[in-house]
Amino acid sequence: MDTLKTRCLIIGSGPAGYTSAIYASRANLHPLVVEGYQPGGQLTITTEVENFPGYPEGITGTEIMEDFRKQAIRFGADIREGFVKEVDFTKRPFVAVTDQDQTIEADAIIISTGASARYLGLPDEEKYRGLGVSACATCDGFFYRKKKVAVVGGGDTACEEALYLSNIAAEVYLIVRKPFLRASKVMQKRVMEKENIKVLFSTETEGLYGEGQVEGAHLVEFRGDDRERHYDLPLDGFFLAIGHTPNTEVFRNAIECDEQGYIKTKGATTATNIEGVFAAGDVADPIYRQAITAAGMGCKAALDVERFLTEQG
Repeated sequence: MDTLKTRCLIIGSGPAGYTSAIYASRANLHPLVVEGYQPGGQLTITTEVENFPGYPEGITGTEIMEDFRKQAIRFGADIREGFVKEVDFTKRPFVAVTDQDQTIEADAIIISTGASARYLGLPDEEKYRGLGVSACATCDGFFYRKKKVAVVGGGDTACEEALYLSNIAAEVYLIVRKPFLRASKVMQKRVMEKENIKVLFSTETEGLYGEGQVEGAHLVEFRGDDRERHYDLPLDGFFLAIGHTPNTEVFRNAIECDEQGYIKTKGATTATNIEGVFAAGDVADPIYRQAITAAGMGCKAALDVERFLTEQG
């Protein structure tokens, strides 16, 4: 199979990848996009998106990503299915190999492979995904105004999600597997002092139930000892807050990442430790993880690539 050559290779799609493709195309860089395992990214498994500017009536995640994709194609982006399974960043042009064994040579690369939310591994999580199960309180909390919700997790992220939801929902249950919170002392204090948050220590989720959408969770308390108790907790929403895994497996031996696997970028730019390789979106953002911030990083990455290639002549 012939080797493809491009000035700018974008690995991954979603808000970051498609936005970088739009900007790179308009700069006449003729980018080639390899969409990845999940074309459109995590937003495609989100039902309603109401906090992205420009869609006052709301829109589904799939629809907004299709709009992004069409816009990138309109300006000339070459978008291809598949995923990158191997890279060589030791020399330029850089080399990437896809799952179709297609070799791509690129003068510059933008990595926008995103991060995947961690789930408990329950079949019901997939069954009710978008129907009461969410991994983003900021994205979906609005739909649970004055309702009962649960957050799973015991770290800072879980406490932050619970506190955010406590200002929207009527009741928030924080389901914690251990008999203590792992969160910082200040976060623990805020959670324990919030009147409508109830912490369920030493509790695990066995499953979810509901007709068409989540109506509650099957829980077990004190699993494995003489106090073990199984019960059902009526709920309207079930939020996972046990962390995210950045999709950087292919790159970790080739590029500098933090302890969690997120790609490190330099200062306010999207530049990585390898000159000519840039990162945008959730793959380099363990803090915000929003579609709008990912799109903004995609814009920055394309502008950074344009400047880099200009400087390289």
